[in-house]
Amino acid sequence: MMEKKIRLTDEGLKKLKDELENLKTKGRADIAEKIKIARGYGDLSENSEYDEAKNEQAKIEARIVEIEAMLKNVEIISDVKGKSKTVILGSKVKILDVEFEEECEYRIVGSAEADPAAGLISDESPVGKALLGHKVGDIVFAEAPAGEIEFKILAISK
Repeated sequence: MMEKKIRLTDEGLKKLKDELENLKTKGRADIAEKIKIARGYGDLSENSEYDEAKNEQAKIEARIVEIEAMLKNVEIISDVKGKSKTVILGSKVKILDVEFEEECEYRIVGSAEADPAAGLISDESPVGKALLGHKVGDIVFAEAPAGEIEFKILAISK
């Protein structure tokens, strides 16, 4: 079975590798210390601190496995050179929400790197999917949980 490619920018790849390194070093060391301290509290069968530390350890180990699997299937989004005429993966897009007359700027990235609060939207999200392939001046409609949203593309950059 072919695994899905994880599309990341160079910056997103660096963040993922940094998170993995932090979990393997500091994260594991911190949790080992918590487990050691909790063991000192006595009977492990009724030791909530020990149970909590073991649960936290399991979460850290699961995240390490998840990141390692992602890194095996990474596809780097190449930097967009100059001005692109259409929205592609990696583009920064300035749009106008027609209904609220608000301007927003987003960078279209892979789903593993998406962070809407930081202006990074996935190419698989309704807005990201709707913007792909369109040009400056185009009116684009995105289906959202609250209904259809109308955008006008104001600018596209790298």
